Amino acid sequence: MTNDKFLTIRRFNQTCVFELSWGKGQQLCATVPYPESLSTFYQEWQRIYLSYYQSALRGWIEGSGSLSTPPIDWHTKLVQAEAKLLSEFHHWLRRAELFEIRAEIAKFYQQTPLPSDNQPLTINLFLTCHSVDLERLPWEAWEIGAEWSTSDRIRLARTPVTIRQAAGTNSQSRRKKVRVLVILGDDTGLNFQGDRAAVQSLSRIADIEFMGWQPGQDIAELKLQISAAIADKQGWDVLLFAGHSNETPLTGGELGIAPNASISIRDIIPQLLLAKERGLQFALFNSCQGLSLAHSLIDLGLSQVAVMREPIHNDVAQVFLLRFLQALGQHQNVQECLIAACQVLKLEKNLTYPSAYLIPSLFCHAEAELFRIPPSGIKQQLKQLLPTSKEAIALSLLTVLSLSLPIQDWLLERRVWVQGIYRQMTGQISTTKPPPVLLVQIDETSIRQAAIADPKPMDRQYLAKLVDKLSQTDAKVVGIDYLLDRPHGEDDDSLVQSLQAAVQQKTPTTFVFASVSHETEGWLNVLPTIASPNWSLSGEIHLLFWYMKLVSPEGSASEKLPFAYVLALAHELTQVTESNSPSVITPQLTSQTELLSQIREDFKNRNGRDYRGVFSARSQRQSITGFSYQFGQMWFHPIIDFSIPPAQVYQTIPAWELLEDSAMSPQLMNVSQQVVMIAPGGYGEAGIKHEGEDLLPLPVGLGYWFEGRKTVTGGEIHAYLIHHYLNQRFVVPIPDLWMLVLAVVLGKGISSVTGLGLRVTPRNVKGKRWVVFVSGCAIYGGISLQLYITSAMLLPCLIPGAALGIYLLPISRK
Repeated sequence: MTNDKFLTIRRFNQTCVFELSWGKGQQLCATVPYPESLSTFYQEWQRIYLSYYQSALRGWIEGSGSLSTPPIDWHTKLVQAEAKLLSEFHHWLRRAELFEIRAEIAKFYQQTPLPSDNQPLTINLFLTCHSVDLERLPWEAWEIGAEWSTSDRIRLARTPVTIRQAAGTNSQSRRKKVRVLVILGDDTGLNFQGDRAAVQSLSRIADIEFMGWQPGQDIAELKLQISAAIADKQGWDVLLFAGHSNETPLTGGELGIAPNASISIRDIIPQLLLAKERGLQFALFNSCQGLSLAHSLIDLGLSQVAVMREPIHNDVAQVFLLRFLQALGQHQNVQECLIAACQVLKLEKNLTYPSAYLIPSLFCHAEAELFRIPPSGIKQQLKQLLPTSKEAIALSLLTVLSLSLPIQDWLLERRVWVQGIYRQMTGQISTTKPPPVLLVQIDETSIRQAAIADPKPMDRQYLAKLVDKLSQTDAKVVGIDYLLDRPHGEDDDSLVQSLQAAVQQKTPTTFVFASVSHETEGWLNVLPTIASPNWSLSGEIHLLFWYMKLVSPEGSASEKLPFAYVLALAHELTQVTESNSPSVITPQLTSQTELLSQIREDFKNRNGRDYRGVFSARSQRQSITGFSYQFGQMWFHPIIDFSIPPAQVYQTIPAWELLEDSAMSPQLMNVSQQVVMIAPGGYGEAGIKHEGEDLLPLPVGLGYWFEGRKTVTGGEIHAYLIHHYLNQRFVVPIPDLWMLVLAVVLGKGISSVTGLGLRVTPRNVKGKRWVVFVSGCAIYGGISLQLYITSAMLLPCLIPGAALGIYLLPISRK
């Protein structure tokens, strides 16, 4: 909803017609008698005003004298004449016939809530007078809305009767600094030092160029210089004239540019049109009788023109200009600047310069935005980022959501699900290489065929048979995802014999056993009577839900590494040493600490780096990630990428099928290049502390590849971890909170720019903004989906998109 209203006043002899229009064709009309006494009081006030300010006027007014005390007390007479004029003026405008118009203007303010930024709401009332005698009246002093205490919120601006050109475009986006052209005219009887000093106060935020007559200069040459300066190719934002001027309706007003020489607006119309095209928006004529000047320039399409309707004393002009430019330097718009300058004349300088505050007027092009010098600098940019109260509430909610780990996990799972769809639709699935993991699953069928009455704990003789079979198939690395921390009597003997036979064969097998942390007992490892630390490895099988297990960068050689990490590490080292020397994992070593030290030393000698560098540095927990743990966050903690189809990660073979196959099955064709893991296959008793603990809720992302399943086994999750370690696949999610901050900065910037554009092209900008917003979101979404695959970077979409919507959707509604 716009808050602009238009009031047109016409006089027909002794009758005035007031026409108020607003909104979508609404209008009111009132006819009011025109009091002849108002013209009498105005003429009397004007006569006394000229008598008081008869010296140093910025116009060609006959007379002489100074500001020294005259024989007649003109000051008292002027104050009295002003009081009579304003009293009659206000009495006329308070007539009953105008009540409905006054009420309608004030009603908008009363019924409209404050904007979201809590800035004071103002009503723009554009006034057009169809006769000069009406236009000379001090309409700026009209206390319209005083009956409803809204007069200070109704901002009056004048518009001429004729406007043939559209308003010029805003050039602030094209220029880093506002450009101001100052023309100093005929200085006969005047002193422009105050004007120069006032304008120079803007030099920090504006580029200023002075020009004017010099003694002995040719007048024709001066006119050419002025014309060329106005049409400068770089363009101007502000045109300021100081000197003598006069009303000449036929030529659009004239400016005194040198003693006994002037230039009319008609003479420089082509140059002014060029200046408008190049960004000229505002002109200030700090000179006398500027009504013709304002009419001409607004008719040419300038946005705003400030003039003096009556002759103005030189000292008054300098006081006005100083305060006006101070407000302009504080980034207020020109209407606020004019009001501020008039307030100084009314409240602070009224004893010295009575009635001077009634003289300035601002003429506006109704379709143009009020000119202001835009603020700049880091401090101002940071200030612009501060949210409004409604924005703060919405952003606070988004901040809470971005810090809530359950919400983040929920969003991550669904994002990975979308990634799976995108990966399949774009054909970015590898089918050439065999999966790096072979999962030997002891499932319900295997348990029944083996006649195992109680699979918890798992029968050690059955595990021994699986070890023997895998040793025969030339498996290099085997992980056993069962906790073997308690003795089972004679059943252990067969498992021990199978393990030792596999380790001592010509091509030894590396075994990695499960280990868990106990609240009171410390680490629960495989029994040394089953697998000696001299020739076996162990890894922690605890899982994060659904994050990668990271390695502490400052860990020692005896650190308990993740189960999947140790399997991947053993596989890499086996592949590296296979063609060069016997396995580094040998029975001759005396402890696991020494074994890991040997692994580190051997790999360092061969590759020039520590074994922790076998995989990407992302496998190590970064300092920012460790720091985020203190706040219950998982910043930059890699996630398990379930968008990769299981067939690309692991193969499965039931334990019963592995034992029954006399010939090499297709699943075992690549076993020497794979990590083999013996793990539960989904039977209900599997678990460390509780039955069924090994059955986990199926992740949403993995559910895209599995139809009808509701659970996933711990072994399958370990398989994904092994795949990621071996392929250095560490998908790092960028924190939602970080992207939220970036979205706020971007949204605030876009809202500032587009909010400015709204007032320039209000009819078509809404649709374009929706297109830009939707297109931008689509492009960002496409880039983030591809970055996930190619660069292992997960850019959040929902929360940053909502933050942008907070800033952009209200603009679209406007």
